[in-house]
Amino acid sequence: MAHARFQQITALNRTSFRRRTGVYPETYLEMEEALELWAATKKKPGRPAALELGEQLMLALEFWREYRTYFHLGQDWGVHETTAQRAVERVEDVLLASGRFALPGKHSLVSETQVLKAVLVDVSEIPCERPKKSSGLGTAARKNATR
Repeated sequence: MAHARFQQITALNRTSFRRRTGVYPETYLEMEEALELWAATKKKPGRPAALELGEQLMLALEFWREYRTYFHLGQDWGVHETTAQRAVERVEDVLLASGRFALPGKHSLVSETQVLKAVLVDVSEIPCERPKKSSGLGTAARKNATR
């Protein structure tokens, strides 16, 4: 089931693939390459994974794109929710460790050449306009006076 789902997603054209996963196919291939390099350097392979590396990457991209629960992802991919969680965490760790997919730090975002714009908002207090009281009588007194 998971293999058929993976084939359907990877068969999409470039723009549909981007809409579905949040990344372009070229970026997906770079991510998959980083995962394959990591898998090749593992010393002890252990038990074979329930999903192939490409499927694990696609599962992680779906999680990041849609923020669905691991339970729902596991149901769609035919694995248990903890397997889906481990796959997403593994993909995150490998991609961050590769250094090619990390976001820039806060210092690189604020550069000296960047022009900051400020917007001023007048937040002074203005008294609320409320209807004036017509007489000194209370509500009960006005009701009794109209009878």
